[in-house]
Amino acid sequence: MDILAAVFADATPTLRRLTIAAPGPHEVRVRMVATGVCHTDLKAAGAGSPVPRPVVLGHEGAGVVESVGTAVTKVAPGDPVVLTFASCGACAGCRDGHPAYCDRQYALNFLCAHGHLTSAEGAVAGGFFGQSSFATHAIATERNVVKVRADAPLAMLGPLGCGIQTGAGAVLNDLAVRPGMSLAVFGAGSLGLSAVMAARLAGAARIVAVDRIAARLDLARDLGATDTILAGDDPTGSAVTALLPRGVDRALDTTGALPVMRQAIDVLAPRGACGFVTGPWDGRELSVSVRPLLGGRSIRGIAQGDSNPDVFIPMLVDLFMAGRFPFDRLVTVYPFDRIADALADGEAGRTVKAVLTF
Repeated sequence: MDILAAVFADATPTLRRLTIAAPGPHEVRVRMVATGVCHTDLKAAGAGSPVPRPVVLGHEGAGVVESVGTAVTKVAPGDPVVLTFASCGACAGCRDGHPAYCDRQYALNFLCAHGHLTSAEGAVAGGFFGQSSFATHAIATERNVVKVRADAPLAMLGPLGCGIQTGAGAVLNDLAVRPGMSLAVFGAGSLGLSAVMAARLAGAARIVAVDRIAARLDLARDLGATDTILAGDDPTGSAVTALLPRGVDRALDTTGALPVMRQAIDVLAPRGACGFVTGPWDGRELSVSVRPLLGGRSIRGIAQGDSNPDVFIPMLVDLFMAGRFPFDRLVTVYPFDRIADALADGEAGRTVKAVLTF
């Protein structure tokens, strides 16, 4: 069938008519209602990206199941679903309930190897994060679609598939923030603000948000931050320790900027833990002083909030519907034909979380 998709031959999307194949035995075709724009889309579209071109990006889709493959039992046509990251289901990480650490995580999510999309000019790479949701329809696998409750506003739910589950999951699943703990979040974008909301849910006593944009810090305070720091050109670690001289129990960097990542480590209290959710594409190394780590401090890389999407996404939806996780306050809605504006506004920091609607 014919679809409309945003095709990236470089960093600028072009809307084109493509043909999408029917779903295979374990696949699901979804009519998109909306899709979030994640910073990973921006990185994948930019220079140095390992993603093949031309390609359809997008990996925070929400929509309605239109058709399913012959072996699919998890969902049926008409079901509302959120699309999330792809995983194999067979490796040790998947079997242990940690699909974000699938042995094939890189290949399944970034190499865009499936051939579902074609055009008059030839093949277009698809299957980015198992979906390529910058299109009116997407093919996903049974493993990376999550059925959600029918009374939830489906057009708002796409960002739960990646950015929001990553920030919230980093706090709740991986760093295991508990009542009374302190947390410093470096970067108050959609991941960082999701972490702030999750820390409030977890009962953290002090939640420090650090960012360069004052408006985002205002929103962080509304969403649960007890303290905010406006970052400038100077290191902000000293400002965190001025608030909490002993250091923080947990720190989360969402920026992927090496100097900021180092500050997140340096503000840890004894037995504290620091998590990173992103990093530079080019594999640059982070210099770390070893001696402070002997105080029980630890550093962790965190993918997708270490979430099991079939459990975690419906939980976040329930919390949202109960008014306890208001991630809709992060969202700015754009029609799909304004995807270039949504990408530019996200890159410039004018929006926290852009959502494209169809």
